[in-house]
Amino acid sequence: MTTEKHVAVVGGGLAGLMTAMKLAEAGIKVSVFSLVPVKRSHSVCAQGGINGAVNLRGEGDSPYLHFEDTITGGDFLNHQPPVMRMAERAPSIIYLLDRMGVPFNRTPEGYLSFRRFGGTLKHRTAYAGATTGQQLLYALDEQVRRYEADGKVLKYEGWEFTGIIKDSEGNCRGLTAQDLTTMEIHSFPFDSVVMCTGGNGVVFGKSTNSIINTGGAVSICYQQGATYGNPEMIQIHPTAIPGEDKCRLMSESVRGEGGRVWVPRDPKDTRYHTDIPESERWYFCEELDPVYGNLLSRDIVSFAIYCVCRIGRGVQGKQQVYLDISHLHREKGMSRELINDKLEGVLEIYEKFMREDPIDNPMRIYPGVHYSMGGLWVDYERGKETTLDESSHRNQMTNIPGLFAAGECDFQYHGANRLGANALLTCLTGGELAALGVLAYLKNMSQSAESLDAKTLQDAKKERDEEYQYFSTSKGSENPYRLHQELSDVMWNNCGIWRTQKDLGSAKEKLKDLSERVYQCNLIDSSDWANQAVPFTRALKNMIEMSKAIVEGALIRNESRGAHFKMDTPNRDDEKWLKTSLATWKKEGPEFKFEDVDCCYLAPRARKYRINQNKIVEEIMGKDYLASISSGDK
Repeated sequence: MTTEKHVAVVGGGLAGLMTAMKLAEAGIKVSVFSLVPVKRSHSVCAQGGINGAVNLRGEGDSPYLHFEDTITGGDFLNHQPPVMRMAERAPSIIYLLDRMGVPFNRTPEGYLSFRRFGGTLKHRTAYAGATTGQQLLYALDEQVRRYEADGKVLKYEGWEFTGIIKDSEGNCRGLTAQDLTTMEIHSFPFDSVVMCTGGNGVVFGKSTNSIINTGGAVSICYQQGATYGNPEMIQIHPTAIPGEDKCRLMSESVRGEGGRVWVPRDPKDTRYHTDIPESERWYFCEELDPVYGNLLSRDIVSFAIYCVCRIGRGVQGKQQVYLDISHLHREKGMSRELINDKLEGVLEIYEKFMREDPIDNPMRIYPGVHYSMGGLWVDYERGKETTLDESSHRNQMTNIPGLFAAGECDFQYHGANRLGANALLTCLTGGELAALGVLAYLKNMSQSAESLDAKTLQDAKKERDEEYQYFSTSKGSENPYRLHQELSDVMWNNCGIWRTQKDLGSAKEKLKDLSERVYQCNLIDSSDWANQAVPFTRALKNMIEMSKAIVEGALIRNESRGAHFKMDTPNRDDEKWLKTSLATWKKEGPEFKFEDVDCCYLAPRARKYRINQNKIVEEIMGKDYLASISSGDK
């Protein structure tokens, strides 16, 4: 009698639901663990759309051009075979979602409507207004509920992942998780575990991410032996509303629909924005690159905005620039109804928090931490007749046998910078590929999860119970919430958009101090019911360990590439650094090794944009600015 296979999926966002759906379709029993109800997963916050070279506008678009744009956007740090498969699968994924009932916007003729996004000259992004992530998440959840009703999928909502369980041979054979209501920790045997836990924006404090996006689950796996790939690659989104608590994303779709970024040419200009004539407005992105304009890749637009504000030329001298769509209504004759049909989800957020109508008034925005291109290292296997061998157990598997990863928590697809609207796509193609990898892995398993001995399960539970008890009874002098504020200040100020070797070295020393102080917290809440203080402190500890890898990776990578721009080494160096940085956790600090990037389809070359960060500094801040940084004058 064959034992039924049972797989855990950690994370209930798009990657997790796609993985669960595909496994359940194949007859595998799946347990989904999610911090929040799956419909509240962070995928719900994605706004702008999903990329796919469907070419309904007859622009000559193709999966190869999509692949080329993605590799160029990632500054050639992406392994190319998985990216090629992503681009090849994209049109089919969009049509699959359409058949699931996702309410994509349509043209007057009834065809799917596509908009432009950054880093491409094609209309390639399918969208459902400006709430695309929500619509995709709800559609996938409906599909998973079919299998839930049949008993093929179990949901553990309101549970926090606390660790993987490995057998004596180092294979992943289960996990531990905590019920965040009763605070009880349980150990579960599984034949395989798939991590789909999203990003780590909370490490930087005020990010566009949800407060659940601590990266804690990835950090735990990393501390348990999983390799962390390209940790230094953190994306700053160019357009967000800075808030006291977090940043609110103003989607790239605003620029995709014609939004323009500008500041008054005179930074002391006090006139109302509509009174400033075109000739006295500085559309700096359009001047820096007349071809791509406001739809340059995110790393470049973010850096340009930062530099403009750094030299005091932001709106009213503040850390803000205008993101303007008022001309669409006023000059181009687009009705408010049509603008809202395309962008209402975003515009409502701006109006709610800023108390201004963004259709008539330019929005005031500034860059904010948005996405981690780095994540758990995962494998792939090239195919002989296809891009990848989809029957290989290596696909999306980490260096720990039986542990897979998909979505933002893996490093696979984006290289040094993610192009907008590729995130939802990689969640779905990565989740699909992870399911295929798991199915291949299960076929060759010699032992099932049920054969895992009770002592291994008990020991894993005991270890996590002891960790929880330590923090819940800690009576030190530190406040974990203040420590998190210190962490986010260190990471944003020393390892954010503006990096120097000196600042990174300072961050490294401060992180050592924080990693000791986190064990000296005074937790006033020791209750055993819905305790929020202890899980936060545990997540803080994991965020600090993850931050060490981010900082150390930035220190070691002596070049500038994509989102990683280091003033001391402002040029890209393919000869020495066309490599994935691979971090292994050690108690004394991360240990790095490097692997060559697979460039089997497209040879590395200069990015096709007119501008890069180096030239931005020269054109906005002056030719001598970088030299003054190196000499210590700035």
